[in-house]
Amino acid sequence: MQLIDGKLTAQAIKAEIAEEVKEIVEGGGKRPHLAAVLVGHDGGSETYVKNKVLACEACGFKSSLIRYEDDVTEEELLACVDRLNNDDDVDGYIMQMPLPKHIDEQKIIEAIDYRKDVDGFHPVNVGRMAIGLPCFISATPLGIITLLQRYGIQTSGKKCVVLGRSNIVGKPVSQLMVQKQYGDATVTVCHSHSKTLKEECRQADIIIAAIGQPEFVTADMVKPGAVVIDVGTTRVPDATRKSGFRLCGDVKFDEVAPLCSYITPVPGGVGPMTICSLMKNTLLAAKMRAQK
Repeated sequence: MQLIDGKLTAQAIKAEIAEEVKEIVEGGGKRPHLAAVLVGHDGGSETYVKNKVLACEACGFKSSLIRYEDDVTEEELLACVDRLNNDDDVDGYIMQMPLPKHIDEQKIIEAIDYRKDVDGFHPVNVGRMAIGLPCFISATPLGIITLLQRYGIQTSGKKCVVLGRSNIVGKPVSQLMVQKQYGDATVTVCHSHSKTLKEECRQADIIIAAIGQPEFVTADMVKPGAVVIDVGTTRVPDATRKSGFRLCGDVKFDEVAPLCSYITPVPGGVGPMTICSLMKNTLLAAKMRAQK
């Protein structure tokens, strides 16, 4: 069993990005600028945005954080989106999800200029990704594909089971895994209502678990030699931790890991690659804007 180290891989990619940014700036080019909009004080969102700011520093990017309280109106957020769309200094930006219940998330996403949509959530980017055209691929699926490529894991012709059908991970990663230029695999998508879920998993060469249920994937669902990518990050209570919780994946790691050829840990697997992929998208956005 080999552990897929997302933290180490992300560090290497960020160093590569920093080198490219250095060359761009030394050549008289503009330093890439990523902005983030954060609404409210959700603990997970706060941590995620803080990590994005640190990643920007590591990559040599300029970063901005725009904050709003929970009672922000939809009109105010749409006005913010409009300002960012028209700010020539901002190459890409993210609207940190989830948003408060009174805000229509889809309405906000669709208002974002797809050329600055480095999260890859805009319908234009989603549609272009689905048919294999150049676009911003959403960060977590891109991180998964990058890990498989960096570790030289054979995906072409393999049976891949994706657990989960969310718009953020399950759907896009299944589309990427089936495409010739990325996974070239035979893909089955399973979810909570799939009657043959365990049987499908037992036949899989690659399992991508993004179902959002802690320790859902157990040893009896994994065939020997399988590759297991665990996307789950659920906070579960843990009195032994200072924070009072620990991050738990969708895979029961201790019993599944001995069966695998490769497996990602939680934390330290897919998580760091998500932020790293956002940096890759921001660099791409900056280069595309420089060509205009």
